[in-house]
Order: sequence, then C-alpha cells, then structure tokens
Amino acid sequence: MKLAKRLQALMLGLAAVSAGMPAWAEPATTAAGTYRAATGGTGGPVPHQLNLQPPSTAIATEVYDLHNLMMIICLVIFVAVFGVMFYSILKHRKSLGHKAATFHESTAVEIAWTVVPFLIVIGMALPATRTVVGMKDTSNADITIKATGMQWKWGYDYLKGEGEGISFVSNLSTPRAQIGAPGVAPTEARGENYLMEVDNEVVVPVNKKIRIVTTANDVIHAWMIPAFAVKQDAIPGFVRDTWFKSQHTGVFRGNCAELCGKEHAFMPIVVRVVTAEEYSAWVDGKKKEMAALADDPNKTWTIDELKTKGEKVYTANCAVCHQATGKGVPGAFAALDGSAIVNGAKAEQIHVLLNGQKSGKFPSEMPAWKQLSDTDIAAVITYTRNNWSNKPAENIVQPAEIVAARNK
Repeated sequence: MKLAKRLQALMLGLAAVSAGMPAWAEPATTAAGTYRAATGGTGGPVPHQLNLQPPSTAIATEVYDLHNLMMIICLVIFVAVFGVMFYSILKHRKSLGHKAATFHESTAVEIAWTVVPFLIVIGMALPATRTVVGMKDTSNADITIKATGMQWKWGYDYLKGEGEGISFVSNLSTPRAQIGAPGVAPTEARGENYLMEVDNEVVVPVNKKIRIVTTANDVIHAWMIPAFAVKQDAIPGFVRDTWFKSQHTGVFRGNCAELCGKEHAFMPIVVRVVTAEEYSAWVDGKKKEMAALADDPNKTWTIDELKTKGEKVYTANCAVCHQATGKGVPGAFAALDGSAIVNGAKAEQIHVLLNGQKSGKFPSEMPAWKQLSDTDIAAVITYTRNNWSNKPAENIVQPAEIVAARNK
C-alpha cells in the first residue's frame, strides 16, 4: 500500500507537469522555435539526418515542438513506470525476505491509473488539436494554386492572386543516365539533388499565405513538403486543399507521398520561395514565356518542325509511360508503335489527347492533356505518327486542327 501511494503521487505529479507543457509548443515563445523559423535549414533531406526537417512555417514549427513535447512526455512515463518496476523487483525480491502482498485490489491505484492517463492524454490533445485546426484553415489565402497529380508528374495552375493564369507541368529533371533501369546500371554519378529536382519549380512569395488545391488525373497521389508540414492527398474526382506560409526564402523539396505506381519515386515537388519583388519579376517573365509558347494556331508548320518539337514534348510528358521506344509496358501502358489509333484517323487520336481514354485493357486510364498548348499537342501527335514503324495516311496535324477540336 505504501508503494501504491508513492506511485499515485508520482503519476499525479507527472499529470501536473504534462498539463503545463502545452505552452511549450508556442512557435514564437521559445528561442529554439524562433531560431528554426529564422534559418529553415536546407529545405530538404540531408545525409544522416536525425529528427524532422527544420521548419519553415509557423505550423511546421508547432508540429516540430509537438513532436518534441510528445517525446518528452513518453520519456517521462517510460522512466517513471520502468523505474518503479525495477525498483520493486530489486528491493522487494524474495531473497531479501519480502513476501508478496495479500490484497487483491486497491481503489486508489485503480482510480490513479484511470484518471492520470486521461489527464495526460488531454494535456497532449489540446495543443495538437489547435495545430490540426490551424492546418485546415485555408481561408484568406493570398495566392491559390491547383496541384494536379499525374502518373508521374505534377501539373500546376495559378488560380487566384498575383500570377493568376500561369500554368505548367513539373517533371523530374534528374537524367535517366543517373537513374539507370532494371538490369541497367546508371552511367552518370548522382547529382546533389538526385530524384528531388524538377524542370519547372513552383515559385511563391515569402510571408504570403499560399493555398494549394489538390486533385489527380488517374490514381491517388499526395502533395508533401516536410519543411512546411504539408501533406495532402490528391484524389481523382475530389478537390482537397491545404496551405503554407513560408517565413523565409529558399528552395524546399518534397515528394508524392502515396504509392501511385512504378514511377512513384520519380515525381518530386520543388517550391522556390522568393521575395515579393523577385516573385513579381518571375510572374512577368513566366507570362511572357507562356505567350511565346502559345504559337499562332493559324501558322502552318512543316512536318519536320512538328516532329522536332513533338519529340521534346513526348520525352517530357509521354515517354515515362509509353517508353522512348513507343513499345509501352505490357499489361500496364499501351504501345504507340503499331497502335491502331496512331495509325488510324487523326481525329480519334486528337480526341484521346484532349479528353483522355479508359479502354479497360489497362489498369490506368490515359489522362487528358488539355493543359498542353495547341502546338504541343499537334506536334506530339505528328511525332508519334511519323516515328518507329508507324506509317499512317494522315501523318501530320496542325495546331488549327487542335483549336477546332477544343471548340467542338
């Protein structure tokens, strides 16, 4: 009974400590939290890294501190429980003449081990609930960006705020020569940001609330940046959202966090946070770039021009599924080499590119590629119709034909 009273006092003291701990999770009240928010670390994983990535947002700082808080509580409980257990084993063993107690229950102990854990859980839940609620508050965003998961890349559309109208596709930029293939060793040394670099980064201004709307074209993906404490599923047919507000500039890296197919490891996410002036300059440059890429659909291209442009579009967007050889992946992705659609009437292939297709022959459907420009779609169709063994009667598609198909 004496030991039970000691245990009761110890657990009640632990409950009092844990009840006072939630204040430690305030991001702006600790020197460590302020330091992490000011530095932000590398923005991505580093070799031999321990613990979470240094946070770049207030929410990420709260998550970091909550993690440490929970670890401290668990450590205190571990030390208290096992300390009492080992003390009892050593000091009350039979060899020292101690005999087992004869009582069968203790009301005080039973109340203690019911009430104390409840108080500890409440003490842990209060700051965690506040943070989770804050993570879900996407109101009053300065900029809204739609992130669309695809196998295996991300499409971005700036929907609201400065930069509205900007749209691009972000692909892995690590050369295949660094990656290799099953049974084929890589021929180049891995770069510093191996598998975590892209050709088109998401650019946002510092200290602005950025709302990310997520969806997907094919299977479930997930948009995740650990330094922002952001992880939101992108589900076909559904719209979800999350947000972040980076407190300093830098480059932040993440990945798709759902197992979305054989190229799951090859769809990284890179966000570049810049100053307001740099962001305005980027927006201006990006819009000029998009205007330049949106070639006059009334221009008549030569077949060689379309094939040259189409090869680049195919390599960036199509080769990952249909392969550079056009052979596809048996049982997974259709072959374009010898395809009846590619060798048939061009109107059907245009329809597939603009609207997608679910044939039932393969587990994944062909997504729509409306985000590509009219010239890009015309070029990639022309490229596939004049490559490998394909020799269709209708071997060239002009951008004007894509415009007409969009308007039907």
